[in-house]
Amino acid sequence: MQERNLVLIGFMGSGKTSVGRKLSYRLKMPVEDTDKLIERREERSVSDIFQSDGEAYFRRKETELLRELVLKKQSARIYSVGGGTPVNPENRTLLRRLGTVVWLRVRPETVYERLKGDTTRPLLQCEDPLARIRELTESRREAYASCADIVIDVDEIGIERILEKIERELDKMKILVINGPNINFLGIREKNVYGTQDYQYLLDMIQKKAQETGSNIQVFQSNHEGAIIDRIQEAYFDGTQGIVINPGAYTHYSYAIRDALASITVPKVEIHISDITAREEFRKVSVTAPVCDLQIYGKGLEGYLLAIDHILGESTGK
Repeated sequence: MQERNLVLIGFMGSGKTSVGRKLSYRLKMPVEDTDKLIERREERSVSDIFQSDGEAYFRRKETELLRELVLKKQSARIYSVGGGTPVNPENRTLLRRLGTVVWLRVRPETVYERLKGDTTRPLLQCEDPLARIRELTESRREAYASCADIVIDVDEIGIERILEKIERELDKMKILVINGPNINFLGIREKNVYGTQDYQYLLDMIQKKAQETGSNIQVFQSNHEGAIIDRIQEAYFDGTQGIVINPGAYTHYSYAIRDALASITVPKVEIHISDITAREEFRKVSVTAPVCDLQIYGKGLEGYLLAIDHILGESTGK
């Protein structure tokens, strides 16, 4: 049973309203449209808001509403949000905290065919709507991708198939892999220690593992301590069921990352590509390992797969 909120994001015309309504019946969850919530508060349409107060005013109202919804104590719901909502970085953080985020990904040509002649869309009231759609979808692609837990391509399939895909993805175990500083320099840095395979090779290997195990495995990398802490904290809210982390050099001194990991009670595995016990003295000390369930080192990139297997085994009791 879906116990967390479900958040539908995507460009206008991607079918968020229709999918939300149908999912509401299937999952037995109330559904709400954030644009409609704002319209009721303002007692006017989105088009009227854009026309009289401008887009910036409307975007502020979106963010205010999301803050309230995140803090609101109520039964799980399905939320359909406006196409531009994820563009604001604060909104992306709020959406991830609000629930499991599903991106209904749609091609510009499909949007145009669905919405041509629709005069209620303020952003499409221009001389060349298709060009505008292409411009907007491209500019928003990264924002959508960065906050989506699930991505569903909706161009050439019916709504029943879309619903089936969403439900199947919701049933998958969600694992987060976090890579710290300099892991993105695999294949460049100290090849005699870390090997010759680059970071994309690691990403492809993890994606293959996800497909083989039927898991939802997300990978996050940052060279910044605060960003890693923020992502660990997001995992508390976004339904993550297991964490694999290679903190890089932060392993040896970041008590802040250690404390963030200690706050999350899901299974956690610390991973190191090299054998840290056979290297410099400072590398032999880990301040983060004591708050993890297992530490794996010296197994190369294969260690990531072993860590994922451990978490999957924990979930099944094997």
